[in-house]
Amino acid sequence: MTSSRRRILIINPNSSASVKAAIDEAVAPLRIPGGPEILVVSLPEGPPSITSQRDADSVVMPLVNRVAREDADAFVIACFSDPGLHAVREAAGGRPVMGIAEWGILRALTLGERFGIIALSPQSIRRQQRMVRQMGLDARYAGSWSVGASAAETAGGDIRDRLIEAGRALVTQR
Repeated sequence: MTSSRRRILIINPNSSASVKAAIDEAVAPLRIPGGPEILVVSLPEGPPSITSQRDADSVVMPLVNRVAREDADAFVIACFSDPGLHAVREAAGGRPVMGIAEWGILRALTLGERFGIIALSPQSIRRQQRMVRQMGLDARYAGSWSVGASAAETAGGDIRDRLIEAGRALVTQR
């Protein structure tokens, strides 16, 4: 009996080639001999960055359609807005779908009493606050702090100092 190789599809719902490349580089250490194939793709019809609720909503149906036609064993929505997470789970027909916001928040809860979120833009903060409320985690949420960046800017090293500053600001919030 032969076993077929498993496949995980990581979908960057924006159209930024630099963000897709950064995600691909970040997951490279997870590609191990005998492990699942890990493929990173972008949505060509997506906006350059998911900044607003409108941007997040605009990629829901393209994500649903992409997942419905793919033969991957599992999916990751590689956007901290987790656009269309529940609709994509329906389209996946029982195959696992992970959103990096949901998983990131749940992981943070295992590390401490409170967690904060570093946001790309001020517009992202309202979506993050809403997500935290919907997850029932308000009491453990320290807040979000914007670094005023686009998704493409996160692919380079120039943003590092702003991320560190935002993290420090969140740690001091009560």
